[in-house]
Amino acid sequence: MADIKEDIGHAQHQHLNLTVEAPKMEEKEEEREQMKTKRVASLDIFRGLTVALMILVDDAGGEWPMIGHAPWNGCNLADFVMPFFLFIVGMAIALAFKRIPDRLKAISKVILRTLKLLFWGLLLQGGFSHAPDKLTYGVDMKMIRWCGILQRIALAYLVVALIEILTRNAQAKRLSPGRFSIFKLYFWHWVAGACVLIVYLATLYGTHVPDWQFTVQITDSADFGKKLTVACNVRGKLDPPCNAVGYVDREVLGINHMYPHPAWQRSKACTKNSPHEGPFQSDAPPWCYAPFEPEGILSSVSAILSTIIGVHFGHVLVHMKDHSTRLRHWIVPGLALLILGIILHFTNAIPLNKQLYTFSYVCVTSGAAALAFSIFYILVDILNLRYMFLPLEWIGMNAMLVYVMAAEGIFAGFINGWYYDNPHNTLIYWIQKHIFINVWHSRKVGILLYVIFAEILFWGIVPGLLHRFRIYWKL
Repeated sequence: MADIKEDIGHAQHQHLNLTVEAPKMEEKEEEREQMKTKRVASLDIFRGLTVALMILVDDAGGEWPMIGHAPWNGCNLADFVMPFFLFIVGMAIALAFKRIPDRLKAISKVILRTLKLLFWGLLLQGGFSHAPDKLTYGVDMKMIRWCGILQRIALAYLVVALIEILTRNAQAKRLSPGRFSIFKLYFWHWVAGACVLIVYLATLYGTHVPDWQFTVQITDSADFGKKLTVACNVRGKLDPPCNAVGYVDREVLGINHMYPHPAWQRSKACTKNSPHEGPFQSDAPPWCYAPFEPEGILSSVSAILSTIIGVHFGHVLVHMKDHSTRLRHWIVPGLALLILGIILHFTNAIPLNKQLYTFSYVCVTSGAAALAFSIFYILVDILNLRYMFLPLEWIGMNAMLVYVMAAEGIFAGFINGWYYDNPHNTLIYWIQKHIFINVWHSRKVGILLYVIFAEILFWGIVPGLLHRFRIYWKL
């Protein structure tokens, strides 16, 4: 995924190299502190774990649907990946912009990085790349997918980074005493978060969703090419066909530019094989055949909240120096968010839903991210058990490379391009079949072990070799 790294001397990968030209006394003290600060290896490891989880759920989720995306309401393992990335981006923003000597230069870097993320997002998920299964490239511009994972990260990064830069003069130099001083210091971040939440909830519950039509684009369906109508004419519904998230995307993006294989196609209403993929039932409702954008406009607005929460945890890391204080300011809010989200879901107030990026989903996933990072911080930065997680750390150091090559299947597509007699007779298929599936006499177990050892472990070693030569893919 996007490896949003600290701008201050590339702090996640290099030692700080600061030159001082007659600074003031306060600036000298700040720079001395920065030179003494140890790199927070747990952040790299947490990033690496998140990339590894993405590979696992993408490539093994078909055989193990309990770890894949929930068809609609609910939260499976795959549903934690995106908010974990956004949380990490927020923490990285706080570290990257803890000192801003030149505001215009910082803004230009943010804009340039945002454009790079958008470019790679369109290239990898817009439909141009058909890797790893199809050895073709190209996309019909009438059907290009405008949204995606990197595009969502780009939006969240742009908004939160600009807030961090533009509100810096309004902040005090030092953290004042008090239990809530860290919240007061970054008051405008929470104001922005409140505005994001209000806009999202007002649109989600206040928008009238009319009936809508679409043309079936599923080529192996008997209804291919037919125009179907979905009856809605409601307001404030959070069901698959009639929610405001889908309505906004259909109106702004256009239905032909949305994701054609949404997770809801695995729901019980659509297929008897649920939660596995399978043929649609004969009486499946029309919306089962329709596209839906899981990284759409309104849901991406809500996703900004995950990054704002992440940047708060980064601020704790920057301003608070002892381990116990940091952990207290991470674990308590993390538990509070987790409990709040669970209550909202099980009281049927706001369901957990990744497709809609509901507020309960923000709370549960952000709370889980806070607790997961705290565990890594204890194990790695306090107990010095870093060696146990070296492959994850190496992946985290080169997260963009591993995301492109492994999660998006570019490397596998390259290998599949060298086949013998038949495009399905490739080295990858041979390894899957003869080393994993046939040995274990189970496709489910074989695919899971293949993903763990031939993909995740492999891509833990390759970045380790690149790290030895100080080679990183930076955006």
